[in-house]
Amino acid sequence: MATKDYDNLDDQDDQDALNEPPGVYHTQGPLSFENVWQMFQEYREEMRQASLKTDQKFRETDKKIKQAFDLFTGQWGRLVESLVEGDLPRVMQERGIMIKRTVERAKSEDDNGYEFDIIAVNGDVCVVVEVKTTLRPDDITIFLNKLKHFREWMPEYANKDRLLGAVAYIRINSNSDKMAEKNGLFTIRTTGKSAKIVNTKDFQPQEF
Repeated sequence: MATKDYDNLDDQDDQDALNEPPGVYHTQGPLSFENVWQMFQEYREEMRQASLKTDQKFRETDKKIKQAFDLFTGQWGRLVESLVEGDLPRVMQERGIMIKRTVERAKSEDDNGYEFDIIAVNGDVCVVVEVKTTLRPDDITIFLNKLKHFREWMPEYANKDRLLGAVAYIRINSNSDKMAEKNGLFTIRTTGKSAKIVNTKDFQPQEF
C-alpha cells in the first residue's frame, strides 16, 4: 500500500494532501469524540443553511409561477367571457329569447363578494350566465345556490318576471352538461370562433 510522509510536506502541501479545510479537521493525532461531534455539528449546520437557501429559491420560483398562472387564468377567463357575451344574443334568440343588453362581471351590492359573469336582460326576462373554462359538478351546485339568492343580491333585477340560468364552458368534467340541463340550465359550449347552445331541442329552462 502506498504511503506518504506528511512530515516532509510544508503547510500548503499538507493542506492539499489531506484535502481538508482548516480548523477542527486538522488535529494532531487521532480524533477525539469531541472533535468528531464538532465536525458533525458544523456539517449539519452547513447542510441546514444550504437547505434554507434552496427552500427560499423554490418558494420564490413557486411564487413567480403562481403569479404567471393567475395572470394567464384571469386573462383567459376574460377572453372566454367576452366570446360568450358577444354570441349570447344570437344563441338565445335561437331559443326564442331576445336579448337587448348584457352586463359583464356584475357584483352584488352587499358585502358578500358574489359576482355574476354575465347578465343578459330584455323586458321582463333576465338570463344569468356562469362562465367556466372547465365545467365541473361543484360549479353547477354553487351557481344554482347563487341563482336562488340572485334577486336578493342584485335588487335592480328583482322585478324581472323570468329569471333563467345558463352555464358556458369550453370543456366539461363528469357529464356536467347533463347535470346542468337536468337542473334547468341552458348549456352553452364555446369554441375558438363561436358559442352554441347544446341543450336538447325540447329543453325547457327552469325559472328561478
